[in-house]
Formats: sequence, C-alpha cells, structure tokens
Amino acid sequence: MEKVRGLINNIKQHWNTPAEGNYVPYKEVVTIGVAGFGVNWTSYLANSIGLSASNFLVGASIGLQPMDLQIMLIIANIVGMPIAFFRGWLFDNHKMKGGKFIPIMLRTPIPIVALSTLFVWLPYENWQYNTKVIVVWCMYMLVQFFLCLYNEGWAFFQQVVTPNAQERANVMSIFQILYSLAPTLTGLVIPTIAGLTFGMNNIWTYRIICPAFTIVGLVILLVFFPKLKERIILPKRPVEYVSIVDSLREVAKNKYFWIINSAGWIGFLEGAYAVILSWSFIYAFNGEKQTYLGLANTIIGNAALWSMALAPFLIKWMGKRNLLIAHNIVNIVLMLCLVPFYENLFIVCVIFYLNTFVNTFQNVYMANINADMRDYHQWKTGVRVDGLFGPLGLIGTVLGFFTGLVIPAVYEHMGLKDDYDVLYNDEMRNNLFDVLIICSIVGAVLNLIPYLFYDLTEAKHRGYVNVLKIRAMFEDYGNGELEDAQLVDAMKIIKGAQGNLEKKKIDKSLNKAEIKAIKRHNEFVESLPIVKEELNKFNTERYKAQLVSAKGTLALGEVYLYSDWKTEKKDAKRLPKSTKEEKLIRADAIKLAREKKRSAKLLRKHGKENLVVPDERIPEEIKNREFANEQERRQAKTELRAYTKGVSIYRRITKPYNDARNLIIQAENYTHLDEIEKLYENIINA
Repeated sequence: MEKVRGLINNIKQHWNTPAEGNYVPYKEVVTIGVAGFGVNWTSYLANSIGLSASNFLVGASIGLQPMDLQIMLIIANIVGMPIAFFRGWLFDNHKMKGGKFIPIMLRTPIPIVALSTLFVWLPYENWQYNTKVIVVWCMYMLVQFFLCLYNEGWAFFQQVVTPNAQERANVMSIFQILYSLAPTLTGLVIPTIAGLTFGMNNIWTYRIICPAFTIVGLVILLVFFPKLKERIILPKRPVEYVSIVDSLREVAKNKYFWIINSAGWIGFLEGAYAVILSWSFIYAFNGEKQTYLGLANTIIGNAALWSMALAPFLIKWMGKRNLLIAHNIVNIVLMLCLVPFYENLFIVCVIFYLNTFVNTFQNVYMANINADMRDYHQWKTGVRVDGLFGPLGLIGTVLGFFTGLVIPAVYEHMGLKDDYDVLYNDEMRNNLFDVLIICSIVGAVLNLIPYLFYDLTEAKHRGYVNVLKIRAMFEDYGNGELEDAQLVDAMKIIKGAQGNLEKKKIDKSLNKAEIKAIKRHNEFVESLPIVKEELNKFNTERYKAQLVSAKGTLALGEVYLYSDWKTEKKDAKRLPKSTKEEKLIRADAIKLAREKKRSAKLLRKHGKENLVVPDERIPEEIKNREFANEQERRQAKTELRAYTKGVSIYRRITKPYNDARNLIIQAENYTHLDEIEKLYENIINA
C-alpha cells in the first residue's frame, strides 16, 4: 500500500511537470498512448491493403492471383525507391510549425482515410481482370505514398519525444501498453463482426466495418496529436538544406547504421518458424483444433503486455545492448525446444507465449537504439539526419527481392506448392517444421553476430546528448537567442566536467531518494569524458589544423573555383598516420579536398553568373502573389521550383566555405565561456 500511495503521489506531482532530469510529464505520456489509438485505427484499413497472396482483401476478396501479386509488389518496390529518397529529404529539410514529424502526422491521415475508403468501394465486381490489376496497383501506390510518410513520421516522433534515453524507454513502455489496446480491439472486434456478417475474405467487410475504425481513429488523432511535443536538441537557427548525396555519404560512415541494418539483412530466416503455431492448429489433428486458434492467439498476445511493462527496468539494469543479446540467445533456446515438442500443441503454445514475451522487448529497445544512433550521428557530423537513414536501408529492399524467395523455395522443395492440404499429412508437415526451425535458428544466430560489435553504451549516449546541449548553447549565445533554461541546463553539464567529479558508492542504509540521487550522479559522471573532450577540442592538434584550413578557405571567398583540389588531396594522403590524432587530421584533410572537388565540379557546370543566391524574400514574394488565371499559378510554381533547385546548388557549391565559417564561429563562441558563466551565476543567484 505504501508503494501504491508513493506511485499515486509521484503521478500527481509530475502530471503536468516532469521529474528532475526528465522532459515528459505523465499527462503527455497518456496523451501519446491515446494518440496511438488514432495512429493505429487511422491506418487500419490502409494497412489491410497488401500485394501478397495471403492478403484477404486483395487476394481472396478482389481475386488477384498470387504470382501476379508478387510481380506487382516487386514493381511497387522498385518505383517506391525514389519515393523513399523523397521522404527522407522531406523529413530532414522541412521543419514546419510544430516540428519535423508532428506536422506530417497531421497532414497525411485525411488522404489515407479517403484513399483507402475509395479503394474498397471501387466496383471490382464489374471489371475485367487486367483492369483490376492496374487499378489495384495504382491505388496501392497512392495509399502507400501517404501511409509511408505517416508510419515513418510516427516512428521518428517516438525517437524524439525526449533526449533522455532511459526516460524514452519508460515513456515508450507506458504508451505502448496503452497503444497495444488498439490492435487488440481491432483484432478481436473486426474478425468477430466479420464472422457474423460477410467474412474476412469478402470485400463488403472492408467497405462497411473497417472504415468505421478508420474514421474514429482519424478523429482521435486530430484531437490528441497537436498536444504532443518533439524534443530535438538543435540550435535555433533555420533548418539548413541537407543534400541527399552528402547525407547518404555521411550515413554510410555511421558504423551503428550498418550493424543495425546488416543484422536484419543476414538474419532474414529468423521468422521462418512463425507459421508453426497456426499450421499446428489448422492442419494437425485433422483440423479439429482450428477453432481454438483465435483463443490461443489472444492468450499468447497477452505476453507482450508484461514484456512492455518490464522493458524499461531491464534496459536500466542491463543496458539495451545486453538486453538485445539476451533476448536473441533466449529466442534461440526456445526454437531449439520446439524441435522435440512441436507435436504437443500445449507445449507449442507455451513456447510461443515465451517467445512473444522476449520478442516484444525489441519494440522498446530497438526504437531506442535507432534514436541513440541518430543522436550519435548528430554529435559526429553536426547535422541532424532522421529521414535520410531510410533510403540507404533500401539495400535491404533489393536484397529482399532474392532473400524473400528462400522460404517459398523451401516450401516447394518440401512438397508444399499450390495445394496446402498436403499439410494434413503428419510426416510431411513435421519434416517441414524441422527445416523451418533450423532455418530460424540459423537466422537468429546471424542476426545476433553484428550486435556483438555494437558499443554505443548508455554512458556514451548521455555524453553525446550533453555535448549537443553545449553546442546549441554556444551557438544560440553567439546568435543572441540563448534562453535562461537552456543556459542553466548546459552550464550544469560544463560545471560537472570542470569539477573533476567522481562516482560515489551506494550505501544500503540510505533511503530510496538518496540512492536514486547517487545513481543519477554516477550516470552523469560516466558521461563526462566525452564532454571534457568537447570542451578541450580546440586545444588539440586536430582542431588547430582544422582552423588553419578553415581560415585559408574563408579567405578565398564564398564562391571560389577550387582548381587545386587534386594537389590538396595528394598532399592530404601524404600526411602521417601513425597515431590516432594523425589519422584524424589526415582524414579531415582528405574530406575537405573531396568537398572542394564537388564544389569545383558544380561551379564549372553551372557557372558563377548563373548561381541563385539564397534570399528568403523571393519565395515569400512568389507565395504571396495574386494570380489572374491558372497559367500564372503554374508559372509561379515553376519559378519556386527553379529557385529551390538553384539554392540547393548554391549551398552545395559554397559548402567548403560555410563549413569553414561555422567552425571558426564555433571556436569563437567557445571563447565566451567566461561570459556565459557569469550569466549563469546571475541566474542562479537570482
């Protein structure tokens, strides 16, 4: 009772104001959970539209053939690749009022609801087969255009709800428990209603039942989503253009990106065993147990609730990397346990319950790992990239064209082709299960291997986030836009780094509040080496060399033809590389020479006289024009596109100059620490 009262008091105390060191009050956590209902239900019908033979709507209801659906999906993926680049560019280059992701979440659901509802109400019954193929593919692509923006916006928003990694795990655990009620309700109610009316393989189910959830979800989302906040640590300057090519080049250097994505690419076999549960109910015992499959799925799905509640505690105790490795090892053991027991339906259910329990941890820790990776990237490159991580991940889509054929090939090799009744044969089914389990174990082991090289610890991440706060403070101070709360937050970090703090031992005789304070202190101390490195960087040989190069680049002017980039590149490659710092100096020099090469190439191509110098008055003037006819409106759009493209080219040409200027300004801002410290003391004294 004491713990319950403490929890209630804690919720009351921090309902509107977050606890010390946190960013999100409990009221907003609940709001995220309720908004999640809207997110899930708004996209329910759209997510029901898929180009696969197992899709009830497109396959069974509309009647498209499996091979045609596979060909349509491949074409859709190929066409979708440049669209994925556009989505990444949009997220990283357009910060609208309300943030990077929330505005997208508020603009895309209406077309999703309209298009998905239109999709199911088209008169497929009256059309020839080829007409249905063409219309389904075109409508699918339209729905996917908005749906992918919507889904990615929701995923990215979860990663920026707070810069505190542990708090993010806590928030995601709570809101996912609330959010998971939405798919539970749709998974229970819609099949039940469908079973009493038209059935899941009848399009009238999707025409009448599904839009009801979709519209209710839209209302919930539009009411609750505007109440949420994004919390990305950025200076207050306007969003700068992020070149797609340059961003991809930088993302390609992010080792954590390759670790996370390669694990999925090489571990594609891990999910092969998933069909064992449903096929055991439907085909074993001559199909007599299939009526219990829905009940089994509901009970097994309940395991997710407990793992989502437990996830933040395990993350705090073990760390995300260790939890990931433990999850994968337990998963492998559970698959091994399936081998001698898959003929026992009760034990199969128990194993799948435990499997669901451990697998659900990744819903929390993987989103946090992806968020940590983006914070690391921002610390390393100085540029915040969210969306443009996606296009490089299309490598997995291309690989999927081939790896996606492996399991179907296994099915056919084992005797399962177009007649699924062969699964009633116990010997054939059991042989197939043996092979699928082996495939899954191999996939799980391969999935685990890359993460053995993942070393982005919680302490490192805290250090990177603290450095981002310090950089933003210095830049905003230099621009005259520094706020008191921001100054105090960053200066506390700097004071800690200057104070040579050490970790404290925890005495068990202390009360919980004192122990919690000591743990928070120790976590802060663990992150300080990265902060100290940042504060001291302009005293190192590496940054002294960078400043010398920057001053030379700045002296040449904003628009300059770097005709001697080849010589600079050769000189850079001759630099010594025996120590770590020498390697970094050499890499910096090579990188600068390459940037000058790209700048010179673009300047020769477009000519200095044709460059479009950025001027915010130009797009404002175009947008505010009054148009007499449609031709003038089209002309204005053409002018705006030309201006945007020209500015993009100009910024890429002037990148060496701008990078040099930004580095010199940052070095100058760092010299004003004493002045900022006096402001801090005045605020504290006041």
